[in-house]
Amino acid sequence: MRSAARPARGQSREDLTHIAIDCFARYGYQATSIDRIAKAAGVTKGALYYHFKDKEELLFEAVKNRVGQFERRVLGDVAPIHSAAAALRNLGRMCVDHATKSNHRRLIVTLMVESLDTNPRLATHFKAMMHRFREFLRQLIRQGQERGEFRVDRDAALAAEVYAGAIMGAEIQHYQDPREFDLAATIDAFVDQFVAWLAAPSRNGAPAHRTTRTRRT
Repeated sequence: MRSAARPARGQSREDLTHIAIDCFARYGYQATSIDRIAKAAGVTKGALYYHFKDKEELLFEAVKNRVGQFERRVLGDVAPIHSAAAALRNLGRMCVDHATKSNHRRLIVTLMVESLDTNPRLATHFKAMMHRFREFLRQLIRQGQERGEFRVDRDAALAAEVYAGAIMGAEIQHYQDPREFDLAATIDAFVDQFVAWLAAPSRNGAPAHRTTRTRRT
C-alpha cells in the first residue's frame, strides 16, 4: 500500500506540478519517472502519491496547467486588440516569451511529439488544443478580412495553419540550438512577411510595410 505521508514543507500540489513540468519538458514522459520527480522536488515518492494517483495524473495536471496558462494569456492580451495585424504580432512575441522565459512551450512541443505513438489520450488532448489555436487564428484573420485590413481572397483556415506551423517549427529549432538560432528575430521576420501576404492594398496600391527586427549578433 502506498504511503500517504504528507509532502515536505513548502512542496504543495502546485509546487510539485511545477517541478514535474520541468522534468517532463526536459526528459519527456517516458524518461521521467516518479523517482526522478521526487528527487528533483526533494521529497519521497509517498509525498508525491499523497497528491497524485500516478505519473499519468501528474502529467495531465502539468499539461492542463501550462495549456490553460497560455490560452488565458492569449484571450486576455491578444483577443482584445482591434488590429488583426497587431494581434498576430503580439501573439508571435508572446510565443517567444513563453519559449525563452519559461518551460511552457518546450513542455508542449516535447510531449506533442512523444505522445503521437505512445499516449493516445494525451495525443487527443493536444489535437484539441491545436484545433482551438488554429480556430482562434482563423477567426482573427477573418476579422481582419471583414474590417478591410486583410485581403478577402486569402483562405483564412489555410493562413491559420501556416502561422501555427511556422511558429512551432521555429520553436523546435530554438530548443535544438538556442545559442545560434535567434527565435525572436525569426518569428518577427515571419510575422512581418505573413502580414504582408495577407494585407489588403493601401490607397496608393501598396501594402503597408514594417521593418523587421535586426538579428542578434
